[in-house]
Amino acid sequence: MAFTLATWNINSVRLRQGLVDRLLAEEAPDVLCLQECKSPVDKIPHDVFAARGYHHMVARGEKGYNGVAILSKLPLEDVGDKDFADLGHARHVAARLENGVTVHNFYVPAGGDIPDREKNIKFGQKLDYLTGMRDWFNTERPGKAILVGDLNIAPREDDVWSHKQLLKIVSHTPIEVDHLTEVQEAGNWVDVTRKDIPEGKLYSWWSYRAKDWDAADKGRRLDHVWATPDIAGASHSSRVLRHVRGWDQPSDHAPVFATFDL
Repeated sequence: MAFTLATWNINSVRLRQGLVDRLLAEEAPDVLCLQECKSPVDKIPHDVFAARGYHHMVARGEKGYNGVAILSKLPLEDVGDKDFADLGHARHVAARLENGVTVHNFYVPAGGDIPDREKNIKFGQKLDYLTGMRDWFNTERPGKAILVGDLNIAPREDDVWSHKQLLKIVSHTPIEVDHLTEVQEAGNWVDVTRKDIPEGKLYSWWSYRAKDWDAADKGRRLDHVWATPDIAGASHSSRVLRHVRGWDQPSDHAPVFATFDL
């Protein structure tokens, strides 16, 4: 079964339901994973998406904050969620497709502005969340799985507009990169996007603060698609839909796509 999967931090699914609807109409991924939905599950406009053929949804939500959802044309089985670092946040949900592939959808904490856990509780929470992910994948081997989401870390030097200038900026600090690497190694995850696009600058997020984000192009690759080794080789056609960042009233993130022939 071939299927295309996308991940997108939507920054309010209710405010931007029209953008989600447009993406579903124009690109028609089989599975769309959303982060930062900022909505209780019962307030997510699933009827709008079901009208496009996305009859299946597995989600976890909060009013005004966080929130993750998996929309699918394909049948899904809800297989739970984990509250890493005991934050009480809706930041993870997992669903299993009929082909046996489990999809993990994550929204890792952003971590605030100061990369020091002694001065910034949010940064400590981010590191603890990643440690919890690592420990879980060390204990519970992920099997045949795909991990997607806004991981809020740009790990490679070419995942940011300036490695030197961002070394002390949250999302690209060495300690965050090390923690993310430990998560990846714990699950033997393959970075599918970089498997397909191994070289060159690649971003999925551009700040709202930039007056002309496209011309300035000071981006970061915060959104990821990973897969376990048994299915990573079946992935192809990875791409970032940069133009979506330029839609009216956009999210500051662009969707990331990958196709799997399984």
